[in-house]
Amino acid sequence: MMTTRITSRTLRSYRVLMIAPTSFFADYGCHVRILEEAQVLGRLGHRVTVVAYHNGNPVPGLDIRRTMPVPGRRNYEVGSSRHKIVFDALLGLKSAQLLASERYDVIHAHLHEGALIGLVLGRLFRVPVVFDFQGSMTAEMVDHRFLKPGSAFYGTLLRLETWIDRTVSVILTSSAYAARMLTDGFGCRAEQVRALPDCVNPDVFKPAPQHDPAEIAALRDRLGIPAGRKLIVYLGLLAEYQGTSLLLEAMRRLVQDHDDVHLLLMGFPSVDFYRQRAAELGISAHVTLTGRVPYALAPLHLALGDVGVAPKLSLTEGSGKLLNYMAMGLPVVAFDTPVAREYLGSDGLLALPGDAGSLAECLADSLFTQENAPGLPRFGGGRLRQRAMQNFNWEAAGRQIVETYRELLGDSAVARIPGRSWAVSEVPRSGRGGK
Repeated sequence: MMTTRITSRTLRSYRVLMIAPTSFFADYGCHVRILEEAQVLGRLGHRVTVVAYHNGNPVPGLDIRRTMPVPGRRNYEVGSSRHKIVFDALLGLKSAQLLASERYDVIHAHLHEGALIGLVLGRLFRVPVVFDFQGSMTAEMVDHRFLKPGSAFYGTLLRLETWIDRTVSVILTSSAYAARMLTDGFGCRAEQVRALPDCVNPDVFKPAPQHDPAEIAALRDRLGIPAGRKLIVYLGLLAEYQGTSLLLEAMRRLVQDHDDVHLLLMGFPSVDFYRQRAAELGISAHVTLTGRVPYALAPLHLALGDVGVAPKLSLTEGSGKLLNYMAMGLPVVAFDTPVAREYLGSDGLLALPGDAGSLAECLADSLFTQENAPGLPRFGGGRLRQRAMQNFNWEAAGRQIVETYRELLGDSAVARIPGRSWAVSEVPRSGRGGK
């Protein structure tokens, strides 16, 4: 297959101001997308400056500019919070200072708060804006129980969200389902929306046999996971909309029939809450909560697993953890959502959304069917890795982002660059949940 070689002669280098309305970098969700996009753009020869909240971990080699601190607010902000109004005001101020003092070719704004800041400052400084959409703003607020559907405040925020979506020139979405949602539900123009699904680095997230067995054994010992137990791994935020309580209930049901299973529950916040919940369900001896796991250590921790689980309930957000599991070559169990179907194709096990019993059945099938029927494949672990490598590759995604910049800026020598680019018409339709 003929490919296009990217050189400084064919593509000029861009200065990108990436607005990240979050405590970047933390080890979850949207932070990983921001990090990977910034890094791949750097590898392609572009200069990226990330402007973010005052809190957050440094990333070697990445130019991060931060807002001034907010007195009394030293912790990370996860999800919706009234304090974010102040954070976003400071983020807008810092972004304006950067645009006034340095030259940028494009504003790459993440999340709706970033897009709103980008729209205002883009017009003021005459810099085009790309909106990196990772889910509905109002839907996320409802998921986080920060907002009630039907309230006056909900209506106001929904109108603001709709205005942002329709006003920005180009939207990159974290899933093909989100692209259809924007055109069908929010009235965006089809040519305005570009699906850019989350991706994964398969050289970093690689199957357990490619890791040092001694390191894997030592980590399992440090975590105190009993020998001989089949291990279910989860890595992400701990929250109700992430399905954490449903996962614990599924474990309770699973343990009733299978005493040799264990759940490695990795992530934050609310670790103490879910540890207490596991105790109330009588499954503490079968659950290990690690708290925050640094992103650099995520592959080794996932290498412990026999199956990856992602019981996320949100219908609008991406689910990058699925891609990490896939690249690790793990069988994957998730609730049947459009995004899960888009990522997993026909090789994952899909449980009825919100049904702990169905989730437990899928986990049991993944862990034990192979023993009962040795001739059957392990529900696509190897095929899922191949799917991740072929369809969800950051290098191809980075070239797609650069092509979007070129088209937006009207550069004359726009080169069509090979790589996976989902059309809205390709969005998988979600059917009835099941296996």
